[in-house]
Amino acid sequence: MIAENFDLQTYFERIGFDQAPRRDQETLTRLMRRQLFSIPFENLDVQAGKEISLVPEVIVDKLVHNHRGGYCYEVNGLFAMALTALGFDYQLIACRPMFYPVMRPRTHMALAVSVDSDTWLCDVGFGSHGIRAPLPLSSASDAVRQDDDWYRLERPNDREFLLQARIDGVWTNQYGFDLWPQQWIDFAPANYLNNRHPESLFVQKLVVVKQHPEGRNILYGDRLKRVTAGKVSERTVSTEEMDGVLEEHFGIKRQSQN
Repeated sequence: MIAENFDLQTYFERIGFDQAPRRDQETLTRLMRRQLFSIPFENLDVQAGKEISLVPEVIVDKLVHNHRGGYCYEVNGLFAMALTALGFDYQLIACRPMFYPVMRPRTHMALAVSVDSDTWLCDVGFGSHGIRAPLPLSSASDAVRQDDDWYRLERPNDREFLLQARIDGVWTNQYGFDLWPQQWIDFAPANYLNNRHPESLFVQKLVVVKQHPEGRNILYGDRLKRVTAGKVSERTVSTEEMDGVLEEHFGIKRQSQN
């Protein structure tokens, strides 16, 4: 995944990454967490009726130069550009979201990164209950703690993986995937569905998520939920407050949309 306007140092400055990078699991973890804590998951452009571009240069302009966020193809696409620049071996994978009441197509994109004798699930674009650090595929069925959250990978069969998060004491399915490699163009139909279909969650509701080391801030419609060290606060956001809330809690401005 490359873009002519992607500059690694500018990306590092955008996410606050200041270590000397190496092609190892430690760098992979630091890189993923710095992006996760710096660039929010958001669908402001979808809500504004704008097309979500999969052109890599457009993604770089939006997320890096204009200090915006995006949904999975955008934020994970940017992460893939950084991995390419650093020489990591990875593949794009298509995932089936599994928290809906009915079966959904494979509309989510994540990455499988091979480093330090293991393959790691990496994902900076799954909203509120996405993983918070690379998750080794060798940990299948083992509960793994990341900050105050718990995750595990189940194996429904020899081919597939199922990511689960422990939510309110219950292991809850998040998405399923296999390791069949995808090309960037393979996500164009899923992007169109998420961007335009009237049943798409992103068409129906404003969704903004900003992760931080102690939890996450979530804006769903007009409800702001803040999770910090296991404590939860929630309130309604008025129309007049919205721009201020987006800037204060998520670091983005609606007027900077392109």
